[in-house]
Amino acid sequence: MNLNKSTRYALHAALEMSLYYDQPITVSQIADRYEIPENVVAKVLQQLARAGVARGVRGVGGGYRLAHAPADVAVQDIIDLFEPVPPPDTCMLRELPGASCPGEGQPVCRLMDLFQEVDETVRATFSSVSLATLAAP
Repeated sequence: MNLNKSTRYALHAALEMSLYYDQPITVSQIADRYEIPENVVAKVLQQLARAGVARGVRGVGGGYRLAHAPADVAVQDIIDLFEPVPPPDTCMLRELPGASCPGEGQPVCRLMDLFQEVDETVRATFSSVSLATLAAP
C-alpha cells in the first residue's frame, strides 16, 4: 500500500498528539521531529481539526491536541481522511481509473478478487490499531 504524503504526515502528527495527549503540541515540534515543512504540517493539522480528530488550542502554550482519547482513534480513521476510497469493484490492475480491464467481461477476475481481499484485510488491520496502541512503550 502506498500512502500519499499528506496521509503519512497526518499519521505522524496524530501519533505525536497521542504521545503528548495531556498537552498541546506545536506545528514546529512535529515539523522538526519528522523533518517536514511547517506549512505542510499546519495544513494537515487543520484538516485533522476540521474533521474533528484534533482541536486547536490558542494562546501561549497552544498548539494542537487530539479531540478524542488515543484509544478511540484508529489508524484507518486518519487514512480515510486523506486517501480516496476507490468505488466498489474497482480493478487495481487498470492503468488509469476508468480504463478498460483486460479481464472485463470474464465471469470472474481472480486477480481483482485477490486485490480486493488484500485491501479489506489491510483496512481491517488499520481499523483494529488505535493511536494508543502505536504510542504504547
